[in-house]
Amino acid sequence: MAKRETCSVASDLISFLNASPTAFHAVDEAKKRLRSAGYEQISEREDWRLQAGKKYFFTRNHSTIVAFAIGKRYVAGNGFYIVGAHTDSPCLKLKPVSKVVKAGYLEVGVQTYGGGLWHTWFDRDLTVAGRIIIREEKEGSVSYLHRLVRIEEPIMRIPTLAIHLDRGSDGFKPNTQSHLLPVLATSVKAELNKVVAENGPVESGTQNEGKESIENNSSSKGKHHSLLLQLLAKKVGCAPADICDFELQACDTQPSIVAGAAKEFIFSGRLDNLCMSFCSLKALIDASASDSSLDEETGVRMVALFDHEEVGSNSAQGAGSPVMLDALSRVTHSFSSESKVLEKAIQRSFLVSADMAHALHPNYMDKHEDNHQPKLHGGLVIKHNANQRYATNAVTSFIFREIASRHNLPVQDFVVRNDMACGSTIGPILASGVGIRTVDVGAPQWSMHSIREMCAVDDVEYSYQHFKAFFQELAHLDAKIVVDV
Repeated sequence: MAKRETCSVASDLISFLNASPTAFHAVDEAKKRLRSAGYEQISEREDWRLQAGKKYFFTRNHSTIVAFAIGKRYVAGNGFYIVGAHTDSPCLKLKPVSKVVKAGYLEVGVQTYGGGLWHTWFDRDLTVAGRIIIREEKEGSVSYLHRLVRIEEPIMRIPTLAIHLDRGSDGFKPNTQSHLLPVLATSVKAELNKVVAENGPVESGTQNEGKESIENNSSSKGKHHSLLLQLLAKKVGCAPADICDFELQACDTQPSIVAGAAKEFIFSGRLDNLCMSFCSLKALIDASASDSSLDEETGVRMVALFDHEEVGSNSAQGAGSPVMLDALSRVTHSFSSESKVLEKAIQRSFLVSADMAHALHPNYMDKHEDNHQPKLHGGLVIKHNANQRYATNAVTSFIFREIASRHNLPVQDFVVRNDMACGSTIGPILASGVGIRTVDVGAPQWSMHSIREMCAVDDVEYSYQHFKAFFQELAHLDAKIVVDV
């Protein structure tokens, strides 16, 4: 593996990470890359008119995205070769009423999303990002628009309590309700620096000509600090009164970087699971880039990046929703009206559930059992669990391992210790909900669910190459696998 090529993939990942502070931004960045690669956006609200040899994608809620390339030799009933990952990460999301004032300070009320290492959010330079619904009036007609927003500069911080005031503590165990509130400003400075809107103060509640009053605006009056609303409105280019609602989260402002004394690591937030999202997306794009790349393909190459994995996937855009089955069904039935053809397609399909894995930590070696110690730079980790917390079995593990062998790519194995709880992924959800053969894999990393995680540069390249080979070779290899006959 050429060092220059490895650095190129890692640098591309860094660009993706820095453009993706939220799931909404990650999907937006994925859309840009897909469009540049010739993928056509389609809508679930419209009829699909698909053609063999063409490339498409659609989004749901702007936080889930499914992209696929149809082989030129595809016929209805042939298989789908899918890599699935997720766009969300543990974070602090603003509450519907985020305005908190205590002891002369403006604080922002947040709720914990997912199982984060919340102590790592203290003493970090934070900002906000997400999406806003704004009201727009043109020529007497009113419409409501979805806009992404990101304030780049640090505007908030969660300060730790000085050790002198917490002598009796047994470790740092913050209360997530009372201790985990970012400080936005002091009340005095906020009042002195309050930006006055063109037609009056943000919280004046006065009626603007041709617009609803701020008092009637469900998301601003009394619910959020006027200072925060002004910053958001300025960023998206609207009046504070035009902000109807939003989904925002606190974000670290420190950029992702290639680091370490030997430049072998990636330091970043949201590696779980934007690293796997990026590697699968890049692999799909590159595996379908040339004019001839789909000439001999009999199946459909697909990437599905879901939202809400960190909280169980039970949403309209999560892996527990019908989004995957809907995609398979609509593609299949675009080429045939036969009622049973989808069932055949599912049984010929294969899913790689890609979610980051736990690398062996040198300071906590007892957390891994002796025979299953994934290492950084060791390649993708195949995850096994007898209790079906992962969906891997002997057949799916062999197929994924055989692809690696053909390309001289390293592969590792992981099972959790019997005396420890095992996490889970979208793998078992889709395997049981759709009935598709599945293998669970992930690149090894440290500091999972911290605000600042780390993985190895080499493993990014290995993951990308492995997924790319999967797309290119699965159809040929699968034809040689004899099961259920």
